[in-house]
Amino acid sequence: MIPKKLLIELWRNTLPERFKDMTPKTYTDKTANGLTKMIIDWINYNGGQAERINTTGRYLVGQRKWIKGTGRKGSADISATIQGKSVKIEVKIGKDKMSEDQVKYQEAIEKAGGIYYIAKDFDSFYEWYNLNFK
Repeated sequence: MIPKKLLIELWRNTLPERFKDMTPKTYTDKTANGLTKMIIDWINYNGGQAERINTTGRYLVGQRKWIKGTGRKGSADISATIQGKSVKIEVKIGKDKMSEDQVKYQEAIEKAGGIYYIAKDFDSFYEWYNLNFK
């Protein structure tokens, strides 16, 4: 079965019986947001734990100032635990490349024994996931 169809089927299996006939959730890996959501759902539906990491700060409209985020520079987009292993996933779409801070973060994660993966589309993530966790 195609990975995207598997993901939709996993989503459908999380629904109570009375909602099983509703229009399927839509997924796309053409945008960074879309791919991030797909990967997080896939990991969570398969017994892992995954969440999006937001390191951007926020803008205070009334005060017209930007407050810096508290996350570490270069943090991956997704932080997960899969089969007891710490996994960090950076999402890169199209020609998007890793920054110097992201490369340093990757090195630190791997040095500490964690797993780091750069996701460019859902099909290749699916293959990587199955090679490492199935």
